Parts: sequence; C-alpha cells; structure tokens
Amino acid sequence: MDGAWVYLVTGGCGFVGERIVELLSQQDYIKEVRVFDSVAREEVEKFSTGTENVVRACCALSIPYLLYTSSIAAVGPNTSCEPLLRGNEDTQYTGEVELPYGKTKAMAEKIVLEANGAKLSNGGTLRTCILRANTVYGEKAGFLQELYLLARARRGVLNYLEPEDTERNHTYVGNVAWMHVLAARHLQLKAELLAGQVYYCYDDTPSRKGFLVRHQLLSSADPSVKLGSHIPYWKMWLMIQLHRIIRAILSPFWRPQPFLNVPLLNTIVTTFSFETDKASRHFGYKPLFTWQESRLRTAQWLKAAAGSLGPPQLQEKKN
Repeated sequence: MDGAWVYLVTGGCGFVGERIVELLSQQDYIKEVRVFDSVAREEVEKFSTGTENVVRACCALSIPYLLYTSSIAAVGPNTSCEPLLRGNEDTQYTGEVELPYGKTKAMAEKIVLEANGAKLSNGGTLRTCILRANTVYGEKAGFLQELYLLARARRGVLNYLEPEDTERNHTYVGNVAWMHVLAARHLQLKAELLAGQVYYCYDDTPSRKGFLVRHQLLSSADPSVKLGSHIPYWKMWLMIQLHRIIRAILSPFWRPQPFLNVPLLNTIVTTFSFETDKASRHFGYKPLFTWQESRLRTAQWLKAAAGSLGPPQLQEKKN
C-alpha cells in the first residue's frame, strides 16, 4: 500500500547510502526510512559475513524485498588482468577476481542471488536483486579530495596512471542513489521482472577515460589544476617495491601506510568498462542529474571543502 512502506538502509551513513536516504525521504509512498550503520570491530568481524546476516534477518522477520549494492569489482578485472571493453550484464567474463574487495563483493552477490525465492517466516517469498556501482564521484567523494591535495602539492599538475586508451565508467553519486530508489520500488511492483537480476549503474558522464573526468571535475572547482602526464607502469611498480623495502626496514620504528599495491595498480591500468540500458528497459531509469549538474554540484562542494583540506603535505616530485 502506498504511504505505508518502511525502508531500511544498511550503511546509510556512507557516501552512497546518505544520498539514498535523502532521496527515499522525498518519496510520498514511503512511510518511514530507517538507517543502520556501524564501524566494524574485531569482536564482531568473527561472526560470518554481514550479507548473510541481512538475508537471515529478512527471512526471520518476513521482509520480502532486498536490494544489494555491489560493485563492478565483483566481476573483475581478474588476476590475468584481461580487459572488458563495453560489456553488459550478460557479458561472460571468467577468472578469479584480482582485488580482495571484489572477491568479497562477488561472494556477497552469490549469497543474495541464491536467497532470491527463499521462504519467509510468514510463508511469503524473498525477492532480491543487485545494483553494481563503478567509480562513483560527487559531493563527499574522498578520492577527489585526495587528488586535489596531490595536485596542489604538485603546483596544480594532475598526473595519471592509466594509459590513455584505458576505459572506465564513472557515475555521479546522486544518479547511483536514484537508481537504487527506482529499483527498490519496482522490485516491489514488478518482482517477476527484477527479482534475481543484476544491473550496472550508469549515467551520461561523457568520458570513459577516468583521468579526463577527474581533471574536468577538479578544474571546474579550481581552474589552476592542469592535466599532467601519464606515469609509466614500470615507474609506479618500482616505487611500490621501494616503498615495501623502506617499510620493512623501518618497521621496528615506523610503519608508513602503503599508498598503492600491485593488484590495485594492475586494476587501474586495465580497461574494464560497460555499456547498457538494462535499468532503463526494466524499471524506467533515467539519470536524475545531467553531467553538467553533476559536475557543478561536485565542483561547488570541492570549493567549499578546499578550505578545510589544509596546506599540501606532499613535496613536489620530478618525474
């Protein structure tokens, strides 16, 4: 019944979760939005995975719909760093996922999909579906703050790691959140279509070249930010190994945090992109924010946040 729905958002205080809560609270068919979030602690990490607990709770409490937020990292790149160029939800891509984050997302996806059709305590049926986010940008995106600090430390020069022919999708956080709102609603209205399905998140962010998107976002906030040059793979690989050696030598006295590792570097330089309209076909998704609006909102936030970022802490390095 419209106006009687109660939504629970787990991780609702996070970067994407906060925007989902904001948009849900504006829908007149929802009676209440509840938020659950916590900081992982050692004493609770020993209990199974969070996704398994959510599925069990749905079955025990007869909650009939579950929408899971996953990531393109659940698909790949694999350990062989095989590229995926403009695939879609039906594209076959095999091999062990490279990053630990992606491995846990893949495990969670399996749990959610296998739970679709599970029996609830009241005799009903659980319906589940999955949204896969990619690189999400927008207000409060921590990686943009870090990149801006790096650029400021290098006199406004923004260098990049991926080769110029590498493709990656980017999506504005408001559009990722809007897709969640629509998918959750239509999972209720058209369960026979959405249940058991996986959808990639997308919008009209124009370039698949991540370094160009990042430059446009940062330069919109600060025109002094200039696009620098490509950092060769071998140079960054050597820096990672040198950092590991220094860390091992200094470990009794100081343990600097690793700034990058080889699996992450391999992922950055591997093309992994998709092209789809499945969400539009299945539940009428259209981006709530245009690229121009997304860029403006992000730039305004970054300008406002710049004053609290403090002076650059990194020394300029010669490439």
